[in-house]
Amino acid sequence: MNRHPARLLHESLLAAATDPALAHKTVAVIDGESHSYDDLLDSALRLAASLRGHGLERGDRVAIYMDNSWPCVVSIYAALLAGGVFLLINPQTKSDKLGFILDDSGAKLLLTDDHLSKEFLPVLARVTGLAAVISSGSVPAGHNIPSFGSVIDDSTPLAEAAATIPLDLAALIYTSGSTGNPKGVMQTHQSMMFAAGSLIQYLRLDHDDRILCVLPLAFDYGLYQLLMAVHLGATLVLERSFTYPAQVFARMQEFGVTVFPGVPTIFATLISLHQREPLCFAGVTRVTNTAAALADASASRLRDIFPNALLYKMYGLTECKRVSYLEPELAESKPGSVGKAIPGTEVYLLSADGHPTPVGETGILHVRGPHVMLGYWNRPDLSEQMLRPGKLPGERVLCTHDLFRVDADGYLYFVGRSDDIIKTRGEKVSPAEVENAMLAIAGIREVAVVGVPDALLGQAIRAYVVLEPETSLSSRQIRAQCITHLENFMVPQQIVLCTDLPRTATGKISKKALLEQMPPEDHA
Repeated sequence: MNRHPARLLHESLLAAATDPALAHKTVAVIDGESHSYDDLLDSALRLAASLRGHGLERGDRVAIYMDNSWPCVVSIYAALLAGGVFLLINPQTKSDKLGFILDDSGAKLLLTDDHLSKEFLPVLARVTGLAAVISSGSVPAGHNIPSFGSVIDDSTPLAEAAATIPLDLAALIYTSGSTGNPKGVMQTHQSMMFAAGSLIQYLRLDHDDRILCVLPLAFDYGLYQLLMAVHLGATLVLERSFTYPAQVFARMQEFGVTVFPGVPTIFATLISLHQREPLCFAGVTRVTNTAAALADASASRLRDIFPNALLYKMYGLTECKRVSYLEPELAESKPGSVGKAIPGTEVYLLSADGHPTPVGETGILHVRGPHVMLGYWNRPDLSEQMLRPGKLPGERVLCTHDLFRVDADGYLYFVGRSDDIIKTRGEKVSPAEVENAMLAIAGIREVAVVGVPDALLGQAIRAYVVLEPETSLSSRQIRAQCITHLENFMVPQQIVLCTDLPRTATGKISKKALLEQMPPEDHA
């Protein structure tokens, strides 16, 4: 377990980098290059000094719009050391959504990659409040944007970390919402440190582990791989993605990866490759799955690929990071279960009218613990919907709005979602956001987007489209335009062309009727 008690996220780095036994240890392997703990602290303190020089004050937001990279890792800890609040933005995010997040968060600084200039440069003119932009490389001429490398080289390390307490905000984690605009989940140092510690405990991690991460750091599941590694004094093997599996496999072997976090789409690729040519990673001792359910058949095949690994099935929400986990030893005796509450927390089910739900019956899952968010940034209305009165006076617990049942041993079984957010490829997708993007395509009159069950993706995105009269768009043409306006994981897998959409008595499109009455006919 962690030998460096810390109450703030960056204190874990400070402790490791100043410990003679860990200072020169590798904290991260990125693009095959090893970086030590003292390298990370030195670079982060230099960048933190620059952020302070640009006017960053305690509690100001620092937007990080980058690929998985060394500059991204440094930027996270620099923001924290400078007393700021970091927010990671998926590098697939297009300019309109990027602009919304920057405006909504009131970000004072933007740290980004030069190859994303097509998206961020048009936004700069219309976003207010940004004091500076720093890029990982050179941007087109005419823009006064310093490079990450020059800022690091030209700055003197910050003398000491800014004054921060555990109740201060550490991060805003933006997640899709039913309104169509993403919401900023407010997490404090205390809540994130607690969540990281709880995960470390039940996953049985220690400082000798080497944790693989092929997930985006902008995805909280990816971010916590970094936080746990630094908290432990362990090593993170960070890849940009799982696009090139052979390269990932080579890194795993070269650096002795012991922990493999994934989502069902990644595991499906692994299984497919294994069926062509046997794979065996005997050095991996823990495999974790979340974002969507992992089929028992898939879990069985993964045990052939990772013969010495404990396989953890888990369930969580961005609003509290993790809710439950199933001990690997109970996989056969608790089929279909997502486990029990993570250490130090409590879960319970309530009926729609607020009464406790008996064992075996369906209820709405509520989560109680230090990992629960403070609320949504700038959205007290939506915060009120998710944070409900708890067991103690003044206490707030998280109402997930997800339906579960619980067995006599306290193990949870997912029943369904009470809202229409789509969970696909490990990401949360707002149908309204996809609909808005598709309605901007010339020739489309109406769109209704739903999630449909998919063994690989968790849910596939299906869009029902009504065209304007005398429009000859095909589903493939529509999908091609979606690709230019939406992140890859938000592009519908199925596009169904319809003459009309069913409606309720009040004139609203009935998505329930769509799913019941209209099987796909013409889809991409």
